[in-house]
Amino acid sequence: MKFTVSILALCGLIAFAFAAPLDDSANAQILRYDNENIADGYKFGYETSDGVTRQEEAELKNVGTEQEAIVIRGSVSWVAPDGQTYTLNYIADENGFQPIGDHLPHV
Repeated sequence: MKFTVSILALCGLIAFAFAAPLDDSANAQILRYDNENIADGYKFGYETSDGVTRQEEAELKNVGTEQEAIVIRGSVSWVAPDGQTYTLNYIADENGFQPIGDHLPHV
């Protein structure tokens, strides 16, 4: 009986280890990567085994005018050393880089 419980506990630990993100970002592996060039822009996204995800898309607006500008929207999430997941959403356009996140100070 003890042997069976030990084996089950060991299997549970192994499953947990493989499901948990890697602590070492230097050894992280790419789990998903998407990249698409679209008319007047692009889209991409990825996810790594250390808990990082990122998505971004860009488009050129007011094409051919003096107000032509690229607009980039995206987000990135990561797991900090304290175990908390942080998410940063952002827009970058003619008004500059505009980050939004619960962990950022509000001005």
